[in-house]
Amino acid sequence: MMNGNGMGFFGGMGFTWILIIGILIIIVAIFINKQSNNNGQNNQNNNSLDTLKERLARGEITEAEYDRLKQKLDEK
Repeated sequence: MMNGNGMGFFGGMGFTWILIIGILIIIVAIFINKQSNNNGQNNQNNNSLDTLKERLARGEITEAEYDRLKQKLDEK
């Protein structure tokens, strides 16, 4: 609705509020995207370590090889 001076939605502040809300949505989306990327990297490291443990248990690698490979995984 228009009030007497020609300023509508929120007294002329409607566009500003829409802009602020849009910026906040973009910031939240970026934060969520970064979190999901970090979780993906952690899962990959955990899967690699699990595979390494299985190879040690099956006798495919020695304990020295396990320690060396685990150290390389920890560096990444």
